[in-house]
Amino acid sequence: MASISNLANLTPATSAGSSRSSSSSSVLPRSFITLRTLNSKLSSSSHLSLRYNQTSKPSLFVRCSASGENGSTTKKTTLHDLYEKEGQSPWYDNLCRPVTDLLPFIARGVRGVTSNPAIFQKAISTSNAYNDQFRTLVESGKDIESAYWELVVKDIQDACKLFEPIYDQTEAEDGYVSVEVSPMLADDTKGTVEAAKYLHKVVNRRNVYIKIPATAPCVPSIRDVIASGISVNVTLIFSIARYEAVIDAYLDGLEASGVDDLSRVTSVASFFVSRVDTLMDKMLEKIGTPEALDLRGKAAVAQAALAYKLYQKKFSGPRWEALVKKGAKKQRLLWASTSVKNPAYSDTLYVAPLIGPDTVSTMPDQALEAFIDHGTVKRTIDENVSEAEGIYSALEKLGIEWRKVGEQLEEEGVDSFKKSFESLLGTLQDKANTLKLASH
Repeated sequence: MASISNLANLTPATSAGSSRSSSSSSVLPRSFITLRTLNSKLSSSSHLSLRYNQTSKPSLFVRCSASGENGSTTKKTTLHDLYEKEGQSPWYDNLCRPVTDLLPFIARGVRGVTSNPAIFQKAISTSNAYNDQFRTLVESGKDIESAYWELVVKDIQDACKLFEPIYDQTEAEDGYVSVEVSPMLADDTKGTVEAAKYLHKVVNRRNVYIKIPATAPCVPSIRDVIASGISVNVTLIFSIARYEAVIDAYLDGLEASGVDDLSRVTSVASFFVSRVDTLMDKMLEKIGTPEALDLRGKAAVAQAALAYKLYQKKFSGPRWEALVKKGAKKQRLLWASTSVKNPAYSDTLYVAPLIGPDTVSTMPDQALEAFIDHGTVKRTIDENVSEAEGIYSALEKLGIEWRKVGEQLEEEGVDSFKKSFESLLGTLQDKANTLKLASH
């Protein structure tokens, strides 16, 4: 079997963001303060072995060669074509142990990974792969939240190592692994800034994206973290108005940055898709007219197309060109929430119509497997913008307010991540209690 040993024993990469964050004397909010207990022992890594991900279809994801070289024994897939022909980067929206399960995905064309509290809740609560490290942490006296962050940071560090070659080959364009600040900080501007800086310092990998939610209190946080030289994945974007605020925060941050070379300060804006249709469809069914029912399953892709139009506008002109001269890179649009919730819809509905250059599509297993199996690679994101504008306007004429839809989805998204976070801490507490009882 292929294996990777001592992933975290490599010399940590340094960055402007790390040096800045280390000097901060601010007190972190309670929901994040336990990260300060992380220490150098976090980097020690046990032998990791490759196995199949049980949720993957063998016909789509092949085993890597025994030597661990994952490019020479596999054929090109639609994911390779997606990047090479259309300039869209396919990422995988999942992470669990062993991280070497990612190797077949990389071989099949995946170029980055996203995670969130819900993903870690599922990974840690349903797997025994975390038990040994967790046992050690509990026996050493770590509190539950400190133990949680150590488990998460180790996964992120190990995954970052796997994607470093892509990061280097693309000069910091791809190869990122995303980790989110505590969802309990979604309404805390200063706390989010401090948490992002500290998490970036602790992970200490060049190709980590710190995820910050696009809530109103956290938009200023995005600017400050970017200005500190830290690369950011802005998450939970549900409306064009909030998306524009996110772009402005990125541009403001770059302009305020003291970093001489802006080429290593990058960002993606995670625009959520399928959840929009889930809510919109319910609203349209409640209205019930033929015109309303005909718009079901169309709102999300239409709004995404208009977001891409805004992206093209904002990343052009004198202001942007001045930043380009300093090495700045566009904040790429990342399509998130790409799995199909309604079985009546095509299983590639939130991938196939959103293909375009300088974008990212992060896909969970369902969407990824479907697109590899029968997806069509061609530029689609801006092939019919006028139709998208018509759908957007038609929904407004029906009395649907896009702003309120975005606000509701944002609130639901934050609440969902908070519940996942609290649920996992509860599960870990139960495990810790069991371990303590077993030791007596």
